[in-house]
Amino acid sequence: MDGLCVADRPHITVRYRPVPMIRLRPATPDDVPLLRHWDQQPHVIQADPNDDWQWETALAVPQAGSEHLIAELDGRPIGYMQILDPSLDEEGYWGDVPAGHRALDIWIGEVSDLGRGYGTRMMNMAIARCFADPSVSSILIDPLANNLRAHRFYERLGFRFRERRRFGADDCFVFELSRGDWSA
Repeated sequence: MDGLCVADRPHITVRYRPVPMIRLRPATPDDVPLLRHWDQQPHVIQADPNDDWQWETALAVPQAGSEHLIAELDGRPIGYMQILDPSLDEEGYWGDVPAGHRALDIWIGEVSDLGRGYGTRMMNMAIARCFADPSVSSILIDPLANNLRAHRFYERLGFRFRERRRFGADDCFVFELSRGDWSA
């Protein structure tokens, strides 16, 4: 039946496709070739044109307050996420941010996996992971100012625009999701 599940009752028949399982796992040095490959994809470059993630160092020597995660769809890697406590960030990317916040980075690796709802599911998992810590009051994200599709995506998830800000060579919009907005 082409992967369809069927539930028969005397008066109805319901057909649905099983929902593929997405899980987040820690990224390891073994993921470096895949991450470098994804870094070269045009849609990833367009969203993050000026960063060198220095994968070998980032994954070999974990930084306090930083999680590097690979999203897998039924065991197949489809994307990357970083959850960062900006108050512990040694590089000071976010500047002076007090404790109680998290910052996220996300991308889908292959263009064929875009527009399928995977990013939404990944973000919901990461948001829940962040807010599982009762000390976390909000989550920050910084898409490029010209990435209107990303702005709409984050707004649909409950993020609110806070400010336009320059991070190195990147002109970004900072969005924030407060615990209150998330739980509402």
